[in-house]
Amino acid sequence: MQRQGSIGGSAAIRVRVTGGVLLVAHLALVAWLMLRPLDVPWVAPANVHPLAGIRADLALGWPRAARPLGEGLALLAPLGVLLPMAHGRLDVSPLGSLVRTTASGALVSTGIALLQTGVPGRVVDVDSLLLNTVGVALAHLAVIPAGRARLRRREVRPGGPAKASVTVPEELPQGRTPTIPRVGIAP
Repeated sequence: MQRQGSIGGSAAIRVRVTGGVLLVAHLALVAWLMLRPLDVPWVAPANVHPLAGIRADLALGWPRAARPLGEGLALLAPLGVLLPMAHGRLDVSPLGSLVRTTASGALVSTGIALLQTGVPGRVVDVDSLLLNTVGVALAHLAVIPAGRARLRRREVRPGGPAKASVTVPEELPQGRTPTIPRVGIAP
């Protein structure tokens, strides 16, 4: 039996497997990038004041601020596409999907920040949590609604896979409950 609102047949398996493999590969790359020890002569103090680092980057001027802000937005942005892809459902609430995906991105970012506390040369930066989460939400909004709409149109098209429909049989007259002859009781 097919889950309600999921992509049908072998296409669902391909999308979910591809999404899962790409998700694992991306998380492995992020872990490798963010959890390697840094050999630096000094370490900046932890930034626990929201938006303080972003304001400091913007104070440097736009061309110099674009790189750190862009890196913060892009680090976990693929999760905004890969998490719904690995889930593989078409008929879901757009707002619910955005909230679930953004919350998952925030949890992954928080996990990375917590793991970084034990890595030499790495410090906690609350602004990276904010930028990573916003990046996940922006990627989700940019790709997922249009992708789901395209897949739904393809599913409804003649020649495309038909949606499963369930018909309810009309009331049949009830007869005697069958019994098992050897036991003498109804199942």
